Amino acid sequence: MPGGDSLTKKRDGREPPGGHRLLIFWEGGSQAHELHREGRVELGRAPECGVCIPHESVSRRHASLSWREGAWAIEDLGSSNGTFVGGARLDEGVPHAIGPGTVVALGEARVVVDEREPAERASTPVEYAGGAPMGRVLRLVDMVADSVLPVLLLGETGVGKGRLAEAIHARSGRAAAPLVRLNCAAVPEPLLESELFGHERGAFTGAVRTKPGILEAADGGTVFLDEVGEVPRSTQAKLLHALEHGEVTRVGSVTVRPVDVRFVAATNRDLESLVAEGQFRRDLYYRLAGVPVRIPALRERRDEIPAMARAFLAEACAQPRRPVPQLSPEALAALLAHPWTGNIRELRNVVMRSALVCGGPVVRPEHLMLDAAQPAALRADAGSDRPLPDDVRDFERDRVSEALERFGGHQGKAAEYLGISRRTLTNKLTRLALPRPRKGKTP
Repeated sequence: MPGGDSLTKKRDGREPPGGHRLLIFWEGGSQAHELHREGRVELGRAPECGVCIPHESVSRRHASLSWREGAWAIEDLGSSNGTFVGGARLDEGVPHAIGPGTVVALGEARVVVDEREPAERASTPVEYAGGAPMGRVLRLVDMVADSVLPVLLLGETGVGKGRLAEAIHARSGRAAAPLVRLNCAAVPEPLLESELFGHERGAFTGAVRTKPGILEAADGGTVFLDEVGEVPRSTQAKLLHALEHGEVTRVGSVTVRPVDVRFVAATNRDLESLVAEGQFRRDLYYRLAGVPVRIPALRERRDEIPAMARAFLAEACAQPRRPVPQLSPEALAALLAHPWTGNIRELRNVVMRSALVCGGPVVRPEHLMLDAAQPAALRADAGSDRPLPDDVRDFERDRVSEALERFGGHQGKAAEYLGISRRTLTNKLTRLALPRPRKGKTP
């Protein structure tokens, strides 16, 4: 059904052989279809196609999929926006073999053949009918959690990418194995390769002992690479090799070690723009974005704010075992009206602070201290005729300046307070024409 998710057990009354299904993702929707090795299925926007993909970037008859000589093959049918495998556009009418996990782009839609064990096959039809923005995200997570596909979580800082990575791991067949995290922006560039792939004793100054990397530590489980857009070009090729071949070589070693890990990556940066600028490898982007999942900002899901706020109040009062205060209607209205540029992280900080400040059974608007936390650029008259980019730039400048002042010019602490990487903070200082604090200046 258009805009929804569907999974069917049978087609033409036959059990699906081979244990393969076709996963399709596009902005605002997704589908899953069992695949059959008999015949050919057409993919396109037209309702009469075997797989209808209701997205404007997909042609009416865009491509076809068929089983040929022991493998699935995709063939472009003369589409307007093209059929791409690994970033390369396919010639019209020429079948191209694809394996399980290979990402195929049909316009802005993504198609993947997923291989499942027989026990995983659905015994009854499952159908989702769409819903709120976060509801669509959670249904997509349910669909792909137990596959082998890499997942790329996209969204602003503070929207909960880490929590979603935990959910993907917990719902997968790897839940009993480790979930190992690495914030790629928090590790100095010279040490990032060692953190990922490990090193041998004496490989570099300070390498006093052999150390496995996080990919080895996560063997059998999941690796969560946060801020993956900050991985330098010098490391991207080696990361791509680990993704494609399931093996790593420690720094200072020539021994290849096999690893079995599922990759979940996250970024608040526009990776496609970084690819266009030559800062991020196109082939690595396509490998990481097996299933791109865009997490909506909190301002797009305000209906979740009341439940989140009450949960954070309970969390704030759990450790000291205090009675949990209630949110007054006025305080709740203030929370719903706030812009939440820091998303869930900002909401949590505000609510947990209010639990300490209120000192009684009810949280009122003044306990939230939203006006004090909101920069002057966003407290300006709503009727201002200034261009929006100017207001946003002033807001960023105020926030960055306030954070640096709060921590005495310590860029690492200021970046952590703002919920961004130190490298992102450095870029903002340059873009906003703010002076960089002198080295050694600490609070």
